[in-house]
Amino acid sequence: MGKLQDRIAIITGAASGLGKGMAELFASEGATVVVADIEEDGGQELAQSIGGSYLHCDVTDAASVEGMIQAAVDRHGRIDILVNNAGIDGEQANTAESSLENWRRVMSINLDGVYFGMKYVLPVMVSQKGGVILNTASSVALNAMGAIPAYSASKAGVVQLSKAVAIENAMHGIRVNAICPSVVETPLLKHFIESTPDPEGARRGLAALNPMPGMVTVDAVARAALFLVSDDSAFITAVALAIDGGYTAR
Repeated sequence: MGKLQDRIAIITGAASGLGKGMAELFASEGATVVVADIEEDGGQELAQSIGGSYLHCDVTDAASVEGMIQAAVDRHGRIDILVNNAGIDGEQANTAESSLENWRRVMSINLDGVYFGMKYVLPVMVSQKGGVILNTASSVALNAMGAIPAYSASKAGVVQLSKAVAIENAMHGIRVNAICPSVVETPLLKHFIESTPDPEGARRGLAALNPMPGMVTVDAVARAALFLVSDDSAFITAVALAIDGGYTAR
């Protein structure tokens, strides 16, 4: 029996990167995974490969998120796990030079998307008297970093929103936590590096960012996520777990 045997798990932004890593691991532990993503081709392909299902979802659109949650309930009867993982990095610029368009886009995906996911899954989990929500934040939610103000603010918001919802719903047997990885080798990180003036220098700098050498792997984050959505963490809620090789301790 896997750690998530017979559980229904939704993961947003699951077609690539961290979401894909979590989807594959959760499925290997017995979960039926709903791959929720705006990228239909990648989402369908992943769902087929792990024996799950795909639902189109634009996390910036409340109606799209609500419809995805309802479709998952209609299809599977319940939702045991929701991972709000969809996110972007946005532009790199100091606050005074950053664009309003970037601010709105990053906050819409990274923070509004998490809020919408929790808002619409909570009634389902309350009615079934339990469930687990995991939100993807970042180490910059715990230790500030310049030149990415919208990303930093959005991920800090995810941490505090997670804690607030955890407190509100503990009485219903619902746990809510956040993961806070530092630099992870994903397509999002590749985009971040390639948008810098010196990509090779940026890669070397990021590889040396944490006290533990190298970058965080997708597998390391996925396994931490598995711990937080499984019964192994049955009395853990309102936690922002750093997965950063010691970065936030400095």
